[in-house]
Amino acid sequence: MTEQTHSFAALTDAGLDALLKRALRITLIIGALASLILWEASGWRNAAMLATGMAISAASIYEWRRLVRLINIHFDRASSEQRPPPRDTVFAALFFLLRLTIFAGAIYGSLKCFRGSVVALLCGLGLAVVAMLWEAVRLLRD
Repeated sequence: MTEQTHSFAALTDAGLDALLKRALRITLIIGALASLILWEASGWRNAAMLATGMAISAASIYEWRRLVRLINIHFDRASSEQRPPPRDTVFAALFFLLRLTIFAGAIYGSLKCFRGSVVALLCGLGLAVVAMLWEAVRLLRD
């Protein structure tokens, strides 16, 4: 029996960054196209709700890219026996909590201001998951 390395096991830091970049691009393109179609089909309120969800999804993927880079820096420093400064970790944790608070405010504000469909907002929020699943399937297929 021959042993083959799985494509996920062979994923490098640069490959993961490229994967997240492609997922970000997919999220933005699908979200923009779906918002335009929804605007024409059911009005600007639902399109705005979908666009809000898409923006949050895209910002989440961008933040995941930043967190992956920070974790890789910490692993590289740990392997070279340099202790990572705790300031970076605290800053990343605080920024993560701030991001969650801002996103919660954006969701609440869009629900109150746009008064569109909650389903459209949830579809926009789910775009990040769809894009990441798409990229995972592409990676498994290769």
